[in-house]
This record gives sequence, C-alpha cells and structure tokens, in this order.
Amino acid sequence: MTEPAPIRGLWCATLTPLDQDGGVDHARLAAHARVLLATGVDGVVPFGTTGEGPSFSVAERSEGLNALLASGIAPERLLAASGAAALPDAVALTRHALQSGCPRCLVLPPFFWKGLTDEAVFRYYASLIDTVDDARLRVYLYHIPQISAVPIRPEVVARLSAAYPDIIAGVKDSGGDFEHTAELLKRVPQLSILAGHEPHLPRLMRAGGAGTICGVANLFPDLVAALLKPDVSPDDEARIRSFLDIVLRYPFVPAFKAIRAAQTGDPAWRAPRPPLWPLPEAERATLLAALHRAGFGISSETDP
Repeated sequence: MTEPAPIRGLWCATLTPLDQDGGVDHARLAAHARVLLATGVDGVVPFGTTGEGPSFSVAERSEGLNALLASGIAPERLLAASGAAALPDAVALTRHALQSGCPRCLVLPPFFWKGLTDEAVFRYYASLIDTVDDARLRVYLYHIPQISAVPIRPEVVARLSAAYPDIIAGVKDSGGDFEHTAELLKRVPQLSILAGHEPHLPRLMRAGGAGTICGVANLFPDLVAALLKPDVSPDDEARIRSFLDIVLRYPFVPAFKAIRAAQTGDPAWRAPRPPLWPLPEAERATLLAALHRAGFGISSETDP
C-alpha cells in the first residue's frame, strides 16, 4: 500500500442503487462510480450520508467496497465511509478498508447518544485509532451536526491532529456554517478541509481549502467542478443556489435518486433503503418539472 495523498479537488458522496430485493446493486454502483470518474470527479465515497451509509450493515458496506475494487476502481480513488454508531462496527469497517488497500476513511462521530462533551468525542476517535492500531490509516473527520446531532468542534479537531498527526488527515465539513469552516482553516491548516455545502466552495478555495466531498456531484459534476475554479462565475454560483433551492424542498436522498432515475431513464434508481421512501408521484413530478423550468436538462416527458 502506497502512502495516500491528501484528498483534494472534487469527490462525490455516491448514491447507493438498490436491487429488486432491496440490497445494494453492486453492478449499478460500480457503473455509476465509473461514469463519475470518467467525467472528471477525482474520487468517490461510498456509504456516506448521500449513500445512506448508516442504513446498511457492516457486511453490506464491506461487500460494496469489495465490489467497487473488483470492478477495477483503484483504491486511491476511494474514500471508505467507516463511521458507525457502535465503536466495534466502526473498527470493523475501518479495518476492512485498510485490508482492502483503502487507508483513507471518512468517520462520523458516535451519532446515537446526544449531548456528548468534546472530551467524549475526542475519546471516541482516539479509541477507534488506538484499537485499529495501523500506521497506514488516514482519518477524515465527518462534521455534519444537522444530521448526526454531534458536532466535531475545531478544538477537538486540533487536539486529535496534535495527538495523531500522521493519522488525522482532514475534515469533511458539511455543517453549512462557514465560520466553523474558517476556524478549521485557521486552527488546522495542515489538514485537508473539504466542504460538503456546495455554495461555500468558492469561498473555501479562496481561503486555502482542499475541495469538496458532496452529493450534487452525483447529478451535476460539471456544476460542482466550476465552483472549485479560481475564475468561478457569478452565474455558476447562482446556479448551484437555484438547484438547492428547488431540491431541498424535499427529503434530499429520495429527491437525488428521483433525479438520477430521470437522468438515466432507469427507474430502479428511485428506491432508497427504509426508513427512507421514494418520493410520492406528485412530488416527483413537481420536482422534475421545477428543474426542467430552471434549465437543468430534466425532461418530464422522458421520466421513468
């Protein structure tokens, strides 16, 4: 295993397609990842939030990573989402990623117990790193408090980076609060700071950030890539806001899957894993019609 480079640029938190029995459709997942990489995405992140990771078992997530690798996707183009509510599950997923040649892991905080202190969050990550006990590991901390309800404050990131300088590699900051992102850039400039909130990308890159791990890249990777360029245009910034204004009126994973189904003409994409459920037909039609009117290339006449 070669020394993994810090993650930079455009990485996609991939959607997870399901088969008729509700399991992971490995062939569709690999095909989707290959399409993304062919269109200029730098890497893919299976089983994150957009990929409904916590809704899948340790075995399913491990098998999904195996299938991506078996399909020919290089380990250096993969960031394994290995966070879990139970520490032993996070350890198992992280060890599996390392054994598979994927040393870079995106790790949620322990998201079941709420009101955790900063000390508890630090000890959780420290316990994970110490238990895995592998110098090859590179951890990307995953801050998404609006969903996990457990923030990873800049002070905790700085403390973890100081305690494990060769292991803590970066932060995926999906909190949507640029003050938090700016504090990370100030406190831990040695880490790859990656934003999950797409409208913040131009500001992040001007401030020295590393790039993004985001869900919109599943659907419009060119739009996201434009936000990372030094000469990003006001039109590109307005366009991402327009897209999010439309799609975030709906549960975002079922909405993203409905859009992917419309783009591909493949209705199998519409299904999420329970407890999520496909958009009702009226909502799906309204969403796709709004995107069509806004010029996003979604034709209601060809929707599955």
